[in-house]
Amino acid sequence: MAQNSFTQHCRQEAETAALAQKLALSLSHLFQTNQSAHLNISLEGDLGAGKTTFARHLIQALGYEGRVKSPTYTLCEPYPIQINSSNPSTPNLIAHHFDLYRMRDPLEWQEAGFAEHFDEPGFCLVEWPEKAEGTLPAFDIEIRLLADDVEDARNISLHANSSRGMVVIEKMHGTKDE
Repeated sequence: MAQNSFTQHCRQEAETAALAQKLALSLSHLFQTNQSAHLNISLEGDLGAGKTTFARHLIQALGYEGRVKSPTYTLCEPYPIQINSSNPSTPNLIAHHFDLYRMRDPLEWQEAGFAEHFDEPGFCLVEWPEKAEGTLPAFDIEIRLLADDVEDARNISLHANSSRGMVVIEKMHGTKDE
């Protein structure tokens, strides 16, 4: 039976990091089998829910060794990632991390000229997608973070909206926690 959703309660940041690593493992599998694949992933939740923290753990779990910073002021930060080890000196995909929080109008998104990144091998991870509602491509995976009353605790749910997204979520169900 196909499963298009995955939900986990994370009591602390270490559990959030572990979930991001689990997603990274599933994404790695997808990109190893199809190096030209592209996914659009939304990160939704209130201010302080942990969207940037989740993005940082995800990007680093995919092998990016540098600092992963919030793109609040730049709108987009690109991170070259090497999934295929056949040529470790050349990144074979880019993770584009967007934060649209400061946008006031969806037209700002179109004028910024970032649409081309939504066709490149890799993935686009978009915080605050509702700020550009109606101008963004469809999301393959939606990640919703809901903060708990306890500090660092949150409920995180992932939902697949496409066949590629479904492959990633199904793989997560089959992945054992390390």
